[in-house]
This record gives sequence, structure tokens and C-alpha cells, in this order.
Amino acid sequence: QVQLVESGGGLVQAGGSLRLSCAASGSFSPIHDMAWYRQAPGKQRESVARITSSGSTNYADSVKGRFTISRDNAKNTVYLQMNSLKPTDTAVYSCNAVVTAWNGLPYTYWGQGTQVTVSS
Repeated sequence: QVQLVESGGGLVQAGGSLRLSCAASGSFSPIHDMAWYRQAPGKQRESVARITSSGSTNYADSVKGRFTISRDNAKNTVYLQMNSLKPTDTAVYSCNAVVTAWNGLPYTYWGQGTQVTVSS
């Protein structure tokens, strides 16, 4: 069982920055991929950024060059540094983590999410 707790959301003006954190706790096998998603009101959830256990990353086109995902494997924590924020970045941001379940298959856990609001 894995618990994921996000923090760092809030209200920021356009052009500002925020740093989100997502800490995993509980009893689990090594975490494989970790990722950030977001969901704006009235829209589908979308992938923002993903990072593998070895540090390879990929980003949504809409955040490339502005957001940076990183992780601290010793702390089982993933971060999302968000710079040059835009009002269109306003959403609930959630993290997920993929572990190997008891049956040997990958299983994805999700956090509850943290609100990011960017004012114009």
C-alpha cells in the first residue's frame, strides 16, 4: 500500500513560480515511474510530466521549457518546478507512482491532488 501526499499548490500571479512535492509513504516495492497530471474545471485529466526511476523525463508540449520534474529516490518524493506560470495552468495537480504489486504486475497509486490557481 502506498500513500501519496502532494503539497506546494496555491495562488500565484501569471509569470510566477510554484514548486509541487509529492511524497510516497507506506510499504511498497521500489517505485518505478512517477508522474504529474492535472485537471482543469470542465476538462479531462492530462499528463504534465513523467520521470522514470533512472531519471529520464518527458513533458507535455504545453509545459516544455517552463516545468521541470525531478525526484529524490531516497525520499520517495517527486517534485514539479513550475515557472512562467500562465492562467491556463490553473488546475488540480495530482501525482502518481507505479510500483510492482504482489502479483508481479505494475500498479499505479494516485495522490489526492493540490490546487494551483494562476491569476492574470
